[in-house]
Amino acid sequence: MIKAVIFDMDGVLIDSEPYWKQAEVEIYPTVGLHLTHADCMQTMGMRIDKAVEYWYQRQPWSMPPTIDDIRQQIVDRVTELIGEQGQPMTGVGEALAWIRQRQLPIAIASSSDLSMIEAVVAKLAIQDYFHLLYSAEFEPYGKPHPGVYLTAAAKLGIAPTDCLVIEDSMRGILAAKAAEMRCVAVPDPSLHGDPRLSIADWVLPSLDHLPTIFKE
Repeated sequence: MIKAVIFDMDGVLIDSEPYWKQAEVEIYPTVGLHLTHADCMQTMGMRIDKAVEYWYQRQPWSMPPTIDDIRQQIVDRVTELIGEQGQPMTGVGEALAWIRQRQLPIAIASSSDLSMIEAVVAKLAIQDYFHLLYSAEFEPYGKPHPGVYLTAAAKLGIAPTDCLVIEDSMRGILAAKAAEMRCVAVPDPSLHGDPRLSIADWVLPSLDHLPTIFKE
């Protein structure tokens, strides 16, 4: 039985992945890194501090700015873009209303900073749906480590095996399955047809189709 639903945020609730890529393409050149959008896909779903470390290890720059400086600049730019342009993913409002109608607690467990999670739910005017907003910034490890999901379940007071996670990235799907949770993949377009998606319990084209899994 599903007793709680935990959403990833980026690419699930809001189409923010293009903003992350835009911010990275704009900010990394200030330290001599010139990344393509394809390069940025390599760190999709990774906690931003780890993503910056990933590129620093491959193409180190002279400090300052520090890794944390670049991380904060990227977070600030993404938050700015969300405020200017952010739009919900298809079916978000309907899915949240449908889950609430079933009286299931709803959470967000995201790799993004808590400040960004709060900015997104405010921008989309969906804050009243959530019992918990939680960020992997408070965990020792980001996704694909299951910590962010296990802590979210503990804070909700629900056993991990009774939680349903909704994810779009392979790192997130791996984290959900490592936490022994059931997982719905609503994959990023770059993953369509990827055989690795088979580890998810369900693969849906959009959140509009979420009610179908409860009928199985």
